[in-house]
Amino acid sequence: MKRLALATVLLLTACGTAPTTPPATTVSAAVKASGTHNDTDTMYLQMMIAHHEQGLEMVRLAEDKATRPDLKTLAAAVDATQSDEDTLMKTWLTDWQEPTTVDHAPTTHADHGGLPATGPEEIAALKKAKGKDFETAFLNLFVAHQHNAVEMATLETTDGTNEEAKSLATRIRQSRTDQIQQMLTMLNS
Repeated sequence: MKRLALATVLLLTACGTAPTTPPATTVSAAVKASGTHNDTDTMYLQMMIAHHEQGLEMVRLAEDKATRPDLKTLAAAVDATQSDEDTLMKTWLTDWQEPTTVDHAPTTHADHGGLPATGPEEIAALKKAKGKDFETAFLNLFVAHQHNAVEMATLETTDGTNEEAKSLATRIRQSRTDQIQQMLTMLNS
């Protein structure tokens, strides 16, 4: 949860509205997803874990390869936030006695948007890109990646039953929508 506090500071800094001192407190206990859950809740968390892991691979490349300070700041904030969310989602699935991994067969997920669309070829090309070419490629790829997160979160808020999972999906939908806007601004500057 300390990473969540760091991510907040980093995101606010990127927007020019950071507090002069870091937050005095952080949340020390993980939120429990108590109550009932359905197949949509389980599927959403499993798919979002796979999505986050791919996103983390991408933002860690940006943390290393980007030259723009605003892009490095965004990448670090996403890294912190998604690392914490990934841990939280795995904890919930474990508590529910559900697998934390997803079936990667393409037809399994066709009815609800599928798994992350970014393939190994796109990641390999991103790893090879340098300088401004890297930054442009990263931003375009990550806008699409975060759009997929928004779509998956919308499905959870509509069809899920677990209140904590739906609340997480609402937060993910809003934060990823904000990140998309921020990245589109970066692409146009």
